[in-house]
Amino acid sequence: MSATETTKQNQNNNAQNNKAAKPKIAFIGLGNMGTPMAENLLKAGYSLCVYDLSAPAIAHLQQSGATVADSPKAAAADAQVVISMLPAGEHVHSVYLGDNGLLSDLPKGTLVIDCSTIAAADARAVADAAIELGIEFLDAPVSGGTGGAIAGSLTFIVGGSAEAFARAEPILATMGKNIFHAGEHGAGQVAKICNNMLLGILMAGTAEAINLGVKNGLDPKVLSDIMLQSSGRNWTLEVYNPYPQVMNSVPSSNRYQGGFMTKLMRKDLNLAMQTAEKTKVDTPMGAKAAELYEAHTLEYGDKDFSSIMAFHDSSVLSK
Repeated sequence: MSATETTKQNQNNNAQNNKAAKPKIAFIGLGNMGTPMAENLLKAGYSLCVYDLSAPAIAHLQQSGATVADSPKAAAADAQVVISMLPAGEHVHSVYLGDNGLLSDLPKGTLVIDCSTIAAADARAVADAAIELGIEFLDAPVSGGTGGAIAGSLTFIVGGSAEAFARAEPILATMGKNIFHAGEHGAGQVAKICNNMLLGILMAGTAEAINLGVKNGLDPKVLSDIMLQSSGRNWTLEVYNPYPQVMNSVPSSNRYQGGFMTKLMRKDLNLAMQTAEKTKVDTPMGAKAAELYEAHTLEYGDKDFSSIMAFHDSSVLSK
């Protein structure tokens, strides 16, 4: 065997050894966020078994190197780590605590990382059930949108024990750049809904301000540039402008396709309002944003949440 062949053989052996040393992961939920998150785990060398109701999503991940399963239980059958990215609390409850829920079959010591955005009370309920069975559970909702999921630059906001967080951190680091331990179980969800309440307020306010300028003769890009260099600067102006063709590679310039759906923003704002009501905290601007997105979802629920721009001017949907 030549020196070159020996080197290549050693590299292959090292890659196989590194992969063997990594825990096997089950990934449940392959939507706009879950699919690129799972792909980044595969790129990092993790063995992945995936499950979703969407046949195209399953086929896509299979082509990327994942094995596939026909149920959450089958996906988690020999996994040391289970990651889920699901639409709402009822889906999380069904997967983990339902009649055919995962927790009852997972061996002690399994690490469960739920990246869904759900009510803190729901996260704590699953965590309590997991702890009783000797299973480690983290609520780890994400921020950063589909762009962050694709780039592997998500922010993870994690609730759970310090020990479970330390175990999860290297896995989360393959999918994100900023990983925060917010506190005990449920803390990740509380922090996430605070963030998304603010995001909903900022997006609604930014759309309103741009619409005011456009209706009074200003070019939307010029106005956006002015506000970016002024005290109105915010994340939506920097990376997610809601007006079409002001910024490339954002949903507003693709007829509001992809991204973070309006109905999911409505869900998160409603979670924030429920939390505020339970804890008797006044959130008047959050309440107004929730009201706007509730109305907007009736017609544009599957559009990106930046389509709140159409609440002011429906012609943007065709630009």
